[in-house]
Amino acid sequence: MTHLFKDIKHDLPASIVVFFVALPLCLGIALASGAPLFAGIIAGIVGGIVVGIASDSPLGVSGPAAGLAVIVLTSIATLGGSWEAFLMAVVLAGVIQLILGYAKAGFIAFFFPSSVIKGMLTGIGLLIILKQIPHALGWDKDAFGDVEFFQADGQNTFSAIFKAFEFVTPGVLMIAVISLALLIFWDTVLTKKHKIFGMINGPLVVVVFGIVMFNLFQSNILSFSLAADQVVRVPVPENLSGFFSQFTLPDFSAITNFEVWKIAIVLAIVASLETLLCVEATDKLDPYKRITPTNRELKAQGLGNVISGLIGGLPVTQVIVRSSANISFGGKTKMSAIIHGFFLLISALTIASILNMIPLASLAAILLMVGYKLAKPSLFRQMYKLGHEQFIPFIVTVVAILLTDLLMGITAGMIVGGGYALYHSYRNSHHMKDVVTSENGQQIYHIVLAEEVSFFNKASVVKALNNIPPNSKVIIDCTKSVSINYDVIELIMNYESNAKTKNITVEKINFIEPVT
Repeated sequence: MTHLFKDIKHDLPASIVVFFVALPLCLGIALASGAPLFAGIIAGIVGGIVVGIASDSPLGVSGPAAGLAVIVLTSIATLGGSWEAFLMAVVLAGVIQLILGYAKAGFIAFFFPSSVIKGMLTGIGLLIILKQIPHALGWDKDAFGDVEFFQADGQNTFSAIFKAFEFVTPGVLMIAVISLALLIFWDTVLTKKHKIFGMINGPLVVVVFGIVMFNLFQSNILSFSLAADQVVRVPVPENLSGFFSQFTLPDFSAITNFEVWKIAIVLAIVASLETLLCVEATDKLDPYKRITPTNRELKAQGLGNVISGLIGGLPVTQVIVRSSANISFGGKTKMSAIIHGFFLLISALTIASILNMIPLASLAAILLMVGYKLAKPSLFRQMYKLGHEQFIPFIVTVVAILLTDLLMGITAGMIVGGGYALYHSYRNSHHMKDVVTSENGQQIYHIVLAEEVSFFNKASVVKALNNIPPNSKVIIDCTKSVSINYDVIELIMNYESNAKTKNITVEKINFIEPVT
């Protein structure tokens, strides 16, 4: 157990940053989901403590995910507004994820190309920046965790930014600008001057600065003000019984409801995909390049969702925003994720009123730094230098995430990346040896088929055979082939039958005739 605390001097400061990033996201996602606000806090606590302990991801942080907000919102409506019935679906989704983990379905993560994963990270980084600009200006009409391009109020990501300039709040703008300057100065200058600045976390200083500014505004020492929707809003329990009254049991009788099972399956699939994508992305950001066991991660997420559903929380996944904040601010082991979960629990119990003094502008400045570190201009240059086969899937993923959502962006990138893979498969179906001429003057073409010849190679093989001129000989060599798709076998047999009309002699080596 002691080895978990060996990097506590790094994990503790990182957990504080993750806590301050996670808190408003938990509340914002709950708000966007149409769920009780405290359900977001519960999910954050479970994602940190339960999933953190069960998972073997060194830097991944789990909690409620913005990508599930729309699914949660529509699912609650489908169930007639029954929050308790939806909680039953969350429990079932967790059970399904546990089954997927034991069925070793985590291998799916390895099918996502590097260019798409890097595009996902960059797209999320840009999206974080774009989504935080309105909060930095003082317009806070949307949930803090909203990551959809098109929003419920008719705005989109870009129009919301232009709209925000109509509602600029001087006090908020001042806090955001000073907070961002503090973070940059802390990161680039002070931490290199003295080790004390490395021990004291820059984001923590920004949060304390924000609380001080809030109180200066409230006491009219500074002639600015903050509206209720420009600060963190955590439910404040009056006593311990009031705190526990916010926990909700699921409606176990809803297990017989077919709609509940449909929602559970959708939640399990989407949450598992988001988790596996985030695991892959987090491992790429890990300075030590550690590999997370994906099957164990599915089990951990399943356990988390079972417990979250049982006590009234939103569904959880591993979340890249929190994970990247953890990495950016020095997290080393999974203790940072676990500790952040305890911070959420303790804060909800004891200091909710103090947390409600934190301006969203302070948190927006922290997230702007996280977004920049994910989407540095140097990464675009690096991907461009790698060539179009890397750059185009990368840029398509980035743009699609900005214009749609995470899963649609990944899908678009996979389609483009898959197109390149099919193109290579088309080209690599065979190779043609040098054409030789026999003693009687007949030209001999020697085609050697690849080790794996799939349906996608059919067009390439057809093209090669059609280019064989009349009155020649073709050798179709299958010596190296381990697997040849039936469509290609059928094609070769048909070609052999028709070749006589062009006086073409066909010789097959190691060709296996299909069983008829």
